[in-house]
Amino acid sequence: MANTDTTDWKADLRERGYRLTPQRQLVLEAVDVLDHATPDEILVHVRRTASGVNISTVYRTLELLEELGLVSHAHLGHGAPTYHLAGRHTHLHLVCRDCDRVTETDTAIAAPLIDSLRAQHGFDTDLKHFAIFGRCGDCTAKAEHPQS
Repeated sequence: MANTDTTDWKADLRERGYRLTPQRQLVLEAVDVLDHATPDEILVHVRRTASGVNISTVYRTLELLEELGLVSHAHLGHGAPTYHLAGRHTHLHLVCRDCDRVTETDTAIAAPLIDSLRAQHGFDTDLKHFAIFGRCGDCTAKAEHPQS
């Protein structure tokens, strides 16, 4: 759901010595509305309001916003990364290879894996960019019970 109140974005940017420019606001709003959007999808959304914005502006803005901790990205396939607001809880992405649907689930479900990786390898896992690929429940049901 869209967060139409940009007060937190303004405060977050100002605390870090930046201001909420119109382009930054439009990119943040697009990321908020679209949730898990590629830079190209963000550009299409932004251009509805500001036709002069180009893809390099979107990439530079996303890079800055990620450095500032306002957005995060994940790789949900072979294409471009997708972006979502970082203020939302950290979650895992479950990506269906059949229908491309992305489902979010709480990272707590991966606690045994995280604990095992830390214990066996001393590896501290960053789940922000983590995607698990497989088949969603609907597609599994269709595969198990195909209609004749």
